[in-house]
Amino acid sequence: MKKEMDVANVDEAILKRVKGWAPYVDAKLGFRNHWYPVMFSKEIDEGEPKTLKLLGENLLVNRIDGKLYCLKDRCLHRGVQLSVKVECKTKSTITCWYHAWTYRWEDGVLCDILTNPTSAQIGRQKLKTYPVQEAKGCVFIYLGDGDPPPLARDTPPNFLDDDMEILGKNQIIKSNWRLAVENGFDPSHIYIHKDSILVKDNDLALPLGFAPGGDRKQQTRVVDDDVVGRKGVYDLIGEHGVPVFEGTIGGEVVREGAYGEKIVANDISIWLPGVLKVNPFPNPDMMQFEWYVPIDENTHYYFQTLGKPCANDEERKNYEQEFESKWKPMALEGFNNDDIWAREAMVDFYADDKGWVNEMLFEVDEAIVAWRKLASEHNQGIQTQAHVSG
Repeated sequence: MKKEMDVANVDEAILKRVKGWAPYVDAKLGFRNHWYPVMFSKEIDEGEPKTLKLLGENLLVNRIDGKLYCLKDRCLHRGVQLSVKVECKTKSTITCWYHAWTYRWEDGVLCDILTNPTSAQIGRQKLKTYPVQEAKGCVFIYLGDGDPPPLARDTPPNFLDDDMEILGKNQIIKSNWRLAVENGFDPSHIYIHKDSILVKDNDLALPLGFAPGGDRKQQTRVVDDDVVGRKGVYDLIGEHGVPVFEGTIGGEVVREGAYGEKIVANDISIWLPGVLKVNPFPNPDMMQFEWYVPIDENTHYYFQTLGKPCANDEERKNYEQEFESKWKPMALEGFNNDDIWAREAMVDFYADDKGWVNEMLFEVDEAIVAWRKLASEHNQGIQTQAHVSG
């Protein structure tokens, strides 16, 4: 009852503001008609189908003669998941374990029914398939309808650069994908990283936060006319704000930021369908690209990658060794683990959608507001339960 009264009595100006990003609030399952990374190429071997869930849809991915294919993981006959017991009688097909309806991986066509080879349904029915593309050692699925756009539209600038070596990890986090995006792109959330092993052991300069300076409109730059169709927002508070290195309470200094020699995170941006780019990070010669990929309403893939330009095989080999021994434990785990528990701590507040109204934003949240508006206006479609069930 208390929460209902809070919403009913909220200021009309706040309600009007929230309406400005209503499509974003509706996008619990994410945005349809976009490319999403779901795993690393090395995780799927020839003829060994993998199961996953993306935007609420159960999917199967298989590698055949080196090429990847993706099918909806649900038999058209009685709706069971094919992955309950994967049966691939031939290299190019998958057969339902229940009544032996058999589909081609390439196009989803019902090509045979082992239990009724003369059925009129053969050749007439087709299981939903989705395009798959591999790039930089990552597997991307286009969860949408019609012909997919170039992968570059849904990847941040520099990710696909020829010399960019990409390494990373992927894990499932128990929060909605939107909370993850806003955690990563939140200008003032750096406070939670103040005790990170990365800050100390890599000699980083990291303030406790930022105080906006000048015109608040200068805090962000929206990109909606990129040459390849990218849509994103740059956080410019580092340029137009004042870094806070001394935290005070009642005039007394109670906490100081890190005064290290290495300056990172000068260039921070967020791009549809939900991918953060931090340049440079975690070192001056590297970049971080991380996706927040919707699994369902309550979980997301935290697809973390670090990129470093490498001119030759020797540099790539050295980077791989450095990634495993240093950057993965210090940055993707030691630093980003702070982000994970922060997201999970927001779950209850936003679970019933009232959090979008009851939240109390402050000046440095201008970047989050800009992202919400851009995502609401420029997404290519909102995933719904109808898509999941269809």
